[in-house]
Amino acid sequence: MLITDHATTTSRTKEPMADSLHQSRPGDHATARAPVPGSSMGGSPAGSAAGASSPATTPAPAFDATRLLSGALAQLSRVILGKDQPLRLALCCLLARGHLLIEDVPGVGKTTLANALARTLGLALKRVQFTSDLLPADILGTSVFERDAAGGKGEFVFHHGPLFAQVVLADEVNRATPKTQSALLEAMEERQVSVDGRTHPLPTPFFVIATQNPTFQIGTFPLPESQLDRFLMRIDLGYPDRDAERAMLAAPDRRHVLDGLPAVVDAAQLAKLQEACERVHVSDALRDYLLDLLGATRNGSGHGLSPRAGLALQHAAQAWALMAGRVMVLPEDVQAVAPSVMAHRLAGIDGGDGRARAQTVISKVPVA
Repeated sequence: MLITDHATTTSRTKEPMADSLHQSRPGDHATARAPVPGSSMGGSPAGSAAGASSPATTPAPAFDATRLLSGALAQLSRVILGKDQPLRLALCCLLARGHLLIEDVPGVGKTTLANALARTLGLALKRVQFTSDLLPADILGTSVFERDAAGGKGEFVFHHGPLFAQVVLADEVNRATPKTQSALLEAMEERQVSVDGRTHPLPTPFFVIATQNPTFQIGTFPLPESQLDRFLMRIDLGYPDRDAERAMLAAPDRRHVLDGLPAVVDAAQLAKLQEACERVHVSDALRDYLLDLLGATRNGSGHGLSPRAGLALQHAAQAWALMAGRVMVLPEDVQAVAPSVMAHRLAGIDGGDGRARAQTVISKVPVA
């Protein structure tokens, strides 16, 4: 799949999605692959004619989205062995501009995965180790009174905390108190922080990758539902199988592997991939299916998935479709990402098994 921008001497335009895609029945979930909107593949005849008659048109260099994403996944697979599905979900989450929560027992590679993602996508990462004595100012930053060099009047100057990074690794986030956990709420939703009456924008892109230990372990504080809902996905890695663990034992230390990881995708390419995700077509029939899934989680008392969860599910499905090389979302894309998008939100309602509840909803809601 090739994605390109077409620039002319007078304007910069994006090629719209082919009319045939919009005119086809929204519920026709064809598996044929096609270029994303703006692709240099499969251009319309009208577009070709326009290009032929306009010598001033100079296409910008194209990049192959499928090749980039395949290369990123291949590199991640060399760091985290035998975990192809969690790796695809993690990359899908970041393509959909979402925050990622990784929950599992210590020592299975949660922090290593976060570092590998940041290095593979060419993003600056800062790590915060969450502990019970961590304060909000330790994350956000603080204002310090500074006098000028001449010894005259001074002023309070805000010094950025580690939250001001493209990728923030909140390691063992549920070991901090609820007060400190709440410091992430504004940042995760609005991509900004407010300190001392002033608002400070965060870098672009901005991702939070948080790891948490199972809540039955000593010294953990459950994340509130309002914060769980801000994570687009929650994934777990689990123990590797025997062959993968044998390969890991025979391979160099994971830290040495991380040190040598090159960036497969740069910031500009990542921005184009994210824009391509947003242009993946979602039919009316597919949106009806999403609404049916949301409705099935809600009962008379109002509990269930929030509208924000519905948007997260749609964005994740668009990213999953792009990773599969398609320009429209299929029910299979929704079903592939739904457990990871829904489980932590459903578990937060009554403390039950959110993944089992999500699978039950998916199995009971028919595809129209």
